[in-house]
Amino acid sequence: MSAEWAAILALIALFVVGTVLPINMGALAYVAAWLVGMYALDLDEKTILGGISGDLVLTLIGVTYLFAIARNNGTVDLIVSSAVRAVGGRVVLIPWVMFVVTAVLTAIGAASPAACAIIGPIALGFAGRYRISPLMMGMLVVHGAQAGGFSPISIYGTITNSVMESAGLPSSEMTIFLSSLVVNTALALILFFTLGGAKLASRRIESDEPDTIGGDLRRGGASVPARGMGATAPTGTVTNAEATAARRGVVPEQILTLVAFVAVAVIALAFDKNIGFVAITAAVILAMLSPQQHKDAVRQIAWPTVLLVAGVSTYATILNTAEVPEYVGDWAAGLAAVTIGALILCYVGGVVSAFASSTALLPVIIPIAIPLIADGGIGAGAFVAALAVSSTIVDVSPFSTNGALMLANRPDTIEERPYYKQILTYSVIVTLVGPLLVWAALVLPRW
Repeated sequence: MSAEWAAILALIALFVVGTVLPINMGALAYVAAWLVGMYALDLDEKTILGGISGDLVLTLIGVTYLFAIARNNGTVDLIVSSAVRAVGGRVVLIPWVMFVVTAVLTAIGAASPAACAIIGPIALGFAGRYRISPLMMGMLVVHGAQAGGFSPISIYGTITNSVMESAGLPSSEMTIFLSSLVVNTALALILFFTLGGAKLASRRIESDEPDTIGGDLRRGGASVPARGMGATAPTGTVTNAEATAARRGVVPEQILTLVAFVAVAVIALAFDKNIGFVAITAAVILAMLSPQQHKDAVRQIAWPTVLLVAGVSTYATILNTAEVPEYVGDWAAGLAAVTIGALILCYVGGVVSAFASSTALLPVIIPIAIPLIADGGIGAGAFVAALAVSSTIVDVSPFSTNGALMLANRPDTIEERPYYKQILTYSVIVTLVGPLLVWAALVLPRW
């Protein structure tokens, strides 16, 4: 058996076992990486372990540690209540505020994981408090990040446009940007209405009743949770201490935490520093200022998610070492039907990116498509847009940085395993259907 097929079959096996059995897929991925790496690729163990994405793992640890501290000192409560007042208590606007803010951040140059790390926990805090589907809120944040992700000054946009230029392909900056914007907005709309978004229009938040989380929802005296894959359990009541804190107003530690949030965003986005390092530095400083209050915050780091992402990112390196993307791409390019080859490449981008870095995949997948563009008569701009969108809409996967952040910052009212299955189910749907629809919309009409 060739190394390529060994890697592909092992990937299928770990996916099936991890879905059927309650075993962390990161642990399974480590086993697959070890066996395939040693016995199919003849790699030593040090090389196999070198495949872990330290940047991704540190981002998860740093961000969840910082937000654990923010939850402990009531800063998250403060942010949520302030945002509710900003939208006039209109629950229906909250998901779209999160979508737009995340899209703007990535459009002006923020890394997609950085934007999701900043906005995701806040959005999911809203979901947990106001009985909005956490799946809808989390995925709208991710789709928002991808909606703005291919602007000409964004990271994805810069990478894609530079690869096209170096390959001698015509510039198509706006085609790629608008394609990603439209597709992700459409997916966000579908999610919004599927998971009960329309029902939110009749719900308002009473900000002057601190006895229940988020106050009562004006809906004829009844409160109904959003239905669908991401429906949550009814929220409970706040403690007397929290109610007292709400009446007392902002305390100095909350001000310091807000300053830390702003500092993390500015340093990570404006100065292009690793958000994992910045976030964990801010968390450590806050913990040092109140060591007793935050002594258990480190236990709230999403360790199961860290294992999941560490294992899967290690196996993603095995896939790249086995040259699986190139193997499938060359086969697709050799097909007699050019449009079918283009469709297969869209699926290669989607499937591989669901388990690996989209940023790393784009420079690989676009050059593979050049023979189809040159010899098959497919328009360069539309085809590259289809590849780019197919390779990034799957970042909703719990194995990618963005999806993992949404899993790691789930509301306390949601159990991890069911929520993980919700995200996994949605990501499978997007991975199976998304590339086909993108191909049909962008490639077929221009062939």
